[in-house]
Amino acid sequence: MKLRFSPTGNLEAGDIKMQRDPLKTPLCDLLDVELPIVCFTHCREVAVAATRAGCFAVLGEALRSSDEIERDVQWIRDQVGDHFGVDLVLPSGAPRSDGPDQIYSEIPSTHTDFAKRVSEEFDVPEPSNEVVLRKWGGNNQMIAREQIEMALDQRVPVIATGLGAPEYLFQHARERGVKLISLVGSTRQALRQVERGADMIVAQGYDAAGHTGSVGTFSIVPEIASRLPGVPVIAAGGVTDGRHLAASLCLGAAGVWTGTVWLTTEESDVDPLVKARILTAQGEETTRSPSISGKTMRVLSCPWTEAWQREDAPSPLGSPYQMMLSSGYLQGANDARRPDLMTEAVGQGVRFVEDELPVERVVERLAEGARAALRARVAD
Repeated sequence: MKLRFSPTGNLEAGDIKMQRDPLKTPLCDLLDVELPIVCFTHCREVAVAATRAGCFAVLGEALRSSDEIERDVQWIRDQVGDHFGVDLVLPSGAPRSDGPDQIYSEIPSTHTDFAKRVSEEFDVPEPSNEVVLRKWGGNNQMIAREQIEMALDQRVPVIATGLGAPEYLFQHARERGVKLISLVGSTRQALRQVERGADMIVAQGYDAAGHTGSVGTFSIVPEIASRLPGVPVIAAGGVTDGRHLAASLCLGAAGVWTGTVWLTTEESDVDPLVKARILTAQGEETTRSPSISGKTMRVLSCPWTEAWQREDAPSPLGSPYQMMLSSGYLQGANDARRPDLMTEAVGQGVRFVEDELPVERVVERLAEGARAALRARVAD
């Protein structure tokens, strides 16, 4: 029997219509959303717009203080109710309570001298504004705990974590009915996080933006999905087009985790100079480097990442020391309004981000493109 999709997304067989939207997955039921698309963003306006368009939004709050998290949570809740989550970065190796000055003082002179040479070589000025990265939750465990406790106190519906999570988060989340999403880069990590109590797993492929592992999306998603039947596995890594969404579902994912595609939206607060670069970037213009945070991170290539690949460069430090070291260059580049020096966490799917569109239109394109791709395959 030849099957086909109707324009509304319903599956048809001959004259018999079967009510089934191919984009209706268990993730939609779990998160109470129309589409199996998770929008990861640092911009609360993007988060609200994506939620209203039928996605589930997760707001990155690793650079926010506990007071700022409380403010953002209340603002989003006033706009869309309890249909959102927050993302926190909680590396296990962070010092307990050291401040930025103390952390910086422990960096070897070989590294501070090299960082200074890079800035001089590319004429990077000293920062003229507050160095934002020095507020990162991964800088010390005290900041991270304050962030977690605020999210739990606010009863945020979903908390997503990358680079590890303390045991007490799982315990307190269960007690308060908070769902947990764990971002992982390997099957071993996925199994461990579910064992600890994660409700959902983001299988993050090599081509993803930000902190990511060494296994490609097409390998890691079906591997984790096959090992965790019954657990919603969300595909991440290069998802910027409807065909990527369709392919992820075919790989066994219950949905997709998206980030790059929202950076250039009309609602996004990303620097216009960075937006312009993203809109013309190709996948090969990204690089996976530990030179920014101390952990492998995919970003747009820039003089800083390129310099740390040279033979005269010392080995990057671990987190948070490398983050502290890179923060001066990054803030100086931004403050100087120098797009040739600037960077952003961007995935290899950036090639398909070509227009500055409203969030709602981006969502429509993803959904329409996925349905079209699935419809074409079934019709064949």
